[in-house]
Amino acid sequence: MVESLVTPLAALERALAEGRTTSRKLVEEALARIADANGEGGRTFTKVHAQGALAAAEASDRLRKEGVVPSPLAGLPVSIKDLFDIAGDVTTAGSKILRERPPAAADAPAVARLRAAGAVVIGRSNMTEFAFSGIGINPHYGTPANPYDRGSRRIPGGSSSGAAVSVSDGMAAFALGTDTGGSVRIPAALCGIAGFKPTTARVPREGAFPLSRTLDSVGPLAPTVACCATVFQVLAGEVPRVLGAAALPGMRLGVPKNHMLADLDVEVGEAFESALQRLSRRGAKLVDLQVPEFDEAARASAGGGISPPEAYAVHRRWIEREQDFDPRVLERILRGGSVLAPDYIALLATREALMKRFVRASYGVDALIMPTVPRIAPRIEGLERSPESFRLANGNMLRNTNLINFLDGCALSLPIHPPRAAPVGLMVVGFAGDDERVLSVGLAIETALAYQGPVLVST
Repeated sequence: MVESLVTPLAALERALAEGRTTSRKLVEEALARIADANGEGGRTFTKVHAQGALAAAEASDRLRKEGVVPSPLAGLPVSIKDLFDIAGDVTTAGSKILRERPPAAADAPAVARLRAAGAVVIGRSNMTEFAFSGIGINPHYGTPANPYDRGSRRIPGGSSSGAAVSVSDGMAAFALGTDTGGSVRIPAALCGIAGFKPTTARVPREGAFPLSRTLDSVGPLAPTVACCATVFQVLAGEVPRVLGAAALPGMRLGVPKNHMLADLDVEVGEAFESALQRLSRRGAKLVDLQVPEFDEAARASAGGGISPPEAYAVHRRWIEREQDFDPRVLERILRGGSVLAPDYIALLATREALMKRFVRASYGVDALIMPTVPRIAPRIEGLERSPESFRLANGNMLRNTNLINFLDGCALSLPIHPPRAAPVGLMVVGFAGDDERVLSVGLAIETALAYQGPVLVST
């Protein structure tokens, strides 16, 4: 085992500002980790922009010498999930089918904003094919192993699998991902880093290949909550500013006593209970709640929810090429073909009503907290062999996170596990538009828990 290669963005920014490193050096280090034959780089990226990244890094270093530093992200390498358009690249969305598409004419707005902020695009990160699972397995480009217990080769979580591993393994300072039912938060939780799913409207989704046009959102994966806050501000088109932590004493944190706390792995249950106790000792007020909107959202989505019919509408032109699909993904897409239009319309109406009720309820709390996922990362091999094991694991991965997308909330996952233990995420949940509040609460929780356990990467 070696110590974590994860470094908070603020520390990298200080090192650049003080001349202790350069963007060129950071990119060279990241490229070396990607190229390491004993590492996960070959499965983490579908394309590496080595020469372009080095050129951009050198340009960033020249601008810094002249006093031009467009943002705290200037000079830092970022990985881009393979469903975002990058000018001159073919956007494959982790598939074989889209390899035939023409290259993108322009960067997706989210990518363009990162470039304008000075971030250096180092490559396209691997993902679940068409972003349609919370596991992270990809039969076309390989599956990057979770940094924890690497010899056992555990899942990274999906669909932003490569995004999470690129950060945990030091192949990028931070990553750009998407979250339709948990695809930022799940891999962040399983890989021991932070991930933020904003309110859908806060970050533009144009130029990102869709899974569900209703539920898709764009967000960052990064070492810490503070890192996520900085990247989110850039993605939202705002001037980055230091976001203060909310005051923990007197903070009201709602703990939903719905199904989100049921059937937890021992490691998850113990880490969550320890976090609750530590937050309480530091002055937070824990409020047990029943949140009926969560139960109703789960029932409404029991047949697969909104994603399958919307995904089928996108992919039906390729259905006859079933041999080119990951069968686990194709199964979920085909499920959408049997959804009747009246049922789909009724489901959207149910969602709209529950979204309004959820915001109105507010429950008198600053945020809701719960485990991000109820499981630690299972081994890849068993899920590749058994379709039934895959279905069960996928449902478990998505169980807690997808409720937030259905209700158009915002949510943050931050690590709460002890050092060298299996990664466990705590999810901080807010209502639509409460993004800054959720991040401020997350900063307070992160500080209070004094998370000091680095992700361990086996070599």
